[in-house]
Amino acid sequence: MSLIQLLVWLGVIGVLLWLFNTYVTMIDGNLKRIINIVVIIAAVLLCLSAFGLLGALDMPVPRIS
Repeated sequence: MSLIQLLVWLGVIGVLLWLFNTYVTMIDGNLKRIINIVVIIAAVLLCLSAFGLLGALDMPVPRIS
């Protein structure tokens, strides 16, 4: 993913989050906060993946047998 694509994706995510926060008034404040946190975490993971840092965070999961 190029830097231009990343910036476009972050812009689209930001505009959609702003539209959601501005025009969706029926949802409780706590639920909006949770949705905002999930979207921000997804955007951070997108950035980490774009810069190739997400692969370094892979950790082996121990299996219980």
